[in-house]
Amino acid sequence: MDNRILITGGTGFIGQPLCQQLTHKGYALTVFSRQSTANVQALCGRVEVAGDLELLRDHPGFDAVINLAGEGIADKRWSDSRKHKLRDSRIRLTNLLASVVRSWESLPRVLVSGSAVGFYGDQGRERVTEQTQPHDEFTHRMCRDWEQEALSLEADGVRVCLSRTGIVAGPGGGFLQRMRLPFRLGLGGRLGDGEQFMPWVHRDDVVAALIWMIESETAKGPYNVVSPNPVTNRQFTKCLAGVLGRPAVFPAPSPILKLALGEMSRLLLTGQMAIPERLETEGFHFQYPDLSPALANSVKY
Repeated sequence: MDNRILITGGTGFIGQPLCQQLTHKGYALTVFSRQSTANVQALCGRVEVAGDLELLRDHPGFDAVINLAGEGIADKRWSDSRKHKLRDSRIRLTNLLASVVRSWESLPRVLVSGSAVGFYGDQGRERVTEQTQPHDEFTHRMCRDWEQEALSLEADGVRVCLSRTGIVAGPGGGFLQRMRLPFRLGLGGRLGDGEQFMPWVHRDDVVAALIWMIESETAKGPYNVVSPNPVTNRQFTKCLAGVLGRPAVFPAPSPILKLALGEMSRLLLTGQMAIPERLETEGFHFQYPDLSPALANSVKY
């Protein structure tokens, strides 16, 4: 079981480079995915594939588990049924994962489980650390319940880390993929008044932080996986336009976004000035602490 890791969400935007980095470091990976083995290996490299978590019940065990599964929160408008699916893809799956883990002959030494800075809800212009009290809204309740399912394994002696990840920038996908075309056409601009904070982070730093949590024996509990230099939406759009050499003069007014997206517009019109207080205090170093180099790397492909 030494150096064996089970990963859920391994085929996603973060999961793919994470799998590649872990394989390079000598870990043996099993990826839970409902895609075909050929597709998963094409995305993740030399990994074993498990198509059903139940098939891993009563398994000898893994040294570590990384849980990144969850449907894209901004992929579709938030109807009641959509919100139910978003919760199920995180909370119900993590509950099942914890149940399967408890059946193993040897428990993992660590579980790193995904979460998001949406845990805090809208925080306006307040500085947000891991100690900040959340604002009660849908994203908080979803992240809270998601985290609680993962934390339940602490009672079994498993070290649990929670990755409260921000808005991830990186080449070849993610939210920037949707923004690039309008900005390249000179049609980009701020969202609403542009004063809401965007707790961004480069994908390479997310991957490094997840590996740090696996390998740092003292790491435990929630970590804000965000850049140490948060920016407002206005600052972000200005920087992206500059990196692309285009203007950013077409704002999207708040009423239009609310009409088009309903409750989901809160993802765009509210935010958190989140900082990675615990990561920095405990010795993690960011490769991309500043926005401009991070965006330049993310859009060059």
